[in-house]
Amino acid sequence: MNGTQFIFFTIGSLSGLLLIVGLTWSILYPSKRIWPPSSVQPATPTIAWGLTLAVFGATIGLGIWDWGSISTPSWLRWIAGPVLILIGNLIAWRGAFGIGLKATSGIKDELVTTGLYRYSRNPQYVADMGILVGFGLLFSSLWVWPVVTLGVTALVVAPFAEEPWLRDHYGAQYGKYCEGTRRFF
Repeated sequence: MNGTQFIFFTIGSLSGLLLIVGLTWSILYPSKRIWPPSSVQPATPTIAWGLTLAVFGATIGLGIWDWGSISTPSWLRWIAGPVLILIGNLIAWRGAFGIGLKATSGIKDELVTTGLYRYSRNPQYVADMGILVGFGLLFSSLWVWPVVTLGVTALVVAPFAEEPWLRDHYGAQYGKYCEGTRRFF
């Protein structure tokens, strides 16, 4: 691993770990939660989004610098990888626009149960997981996979930090929504 790869690896790994620690803290100590923010503080969503973008950016940077360092079947690398990236982006952006910037940033807004949210309570997280795995496949890089794994883990943990907050804010409406809609798929 050269110096540039080490920098990307370190940034991605630390960002992923910080996300996991912050989300776990929010699960264990909901009265002192970090995510979603218990009060509207501009720094909280900025930090959460900054760490998330750092994971994605480090994955891309590391993948470019360590391009093709492991053998991956061509169909996975050149078909499945780009398809996951493309479909993941379409779903993530549609989901973000579907619930709006406030709700995507962890600020209370209307509970959205239509569109993509009719099929999954967390379509953006599922899509982001697909994007990260797609990058891992496309880049075919040994060093990308630990960062991807940390990023996907944070995205799996995130709903468990959000759900108590959603139940508190939306009550029975959210409970009924959960009964008919799966967390991920």
